[in-house]
Parts: sequence; structure tokens; C-alpha cells
Amino acid sequence: QVQLAESGGGLVQAGGSLRLSCTASGSIVTIGDMGWYRQRPDEARELVAGITSGHSSNYEWPVKGRFTISRDDAKNTVYLQMNNLKPEDTAVYYCNLRVAVPTRTGTLDTWGQGIQVTVSS
Repeated sequence: QVQLAESGGGLVQAGGSLRLSCTASGSIVTIGDMGWYRQRPDEARELVAGITSGHSSNYEWPVKGRFTISRDDAKNTVYLQMNNLKPEDTAVYYCNLRVAVPTRTGTLDTWGQGIQVTVSS
């Protein structure tokens, strides 16, 4: 019913930058909170940054001052600008959107397929 498409990952040297994008498509009424999570091998998935429908954002401390989350509601897209990347940022990154659809009340907790970010030292 709702599909998420992520892009922008890849391999970068330490100190470099990447910009992740996640676009929703399908039967969408509106999108509430949006967020980016990441998962390293053998570790649990963790929140990186979130942004509300009112564009209020929050960040976990390891990425504060380096990452910026933003959203374009006209394009149903959330972005994660990642600057000054470090090897410990290496992970699979997932977007998460809470999407309201015509066929049910409330929102659907929707996940992207994951995209690899690798930072070399």
C-alpha cells in the first residue's frame, strides 16, 4: 500500500559527507513523524534522528552537530545530511515513516529496505 525508496548511501572516507533520501509512494493521506535509524552488524537497530510533522527535530548524541534531518512534505521525502562522517557511522541506515492511509484509522509504521553507509578510515 505504501512503499519507501531510499537512496544516497555508499562508501566515503572519514571526514566526508553523504545525503540519504527516503521517498514514500502509494495511497498516502499524510505523513506524521519521520526518522532515520541505523544498525551495525550484531547490534540492535538504534535511532539516529527524528523529525515531527511540525518540523521539530531531535538527534542522538553521537551524531549531534554532524547530521541534519529535514523533510519535504510536498515530495513525501525525508533527508539525512551526514557531515564529518566517522568509521563508527558505518551501518545500514533505515528510514521510518508514520503514514496515514485512506483504508484505516491511525498511522502505519513503515520502514525502508535499508541502505549501506560505509566510512573508511
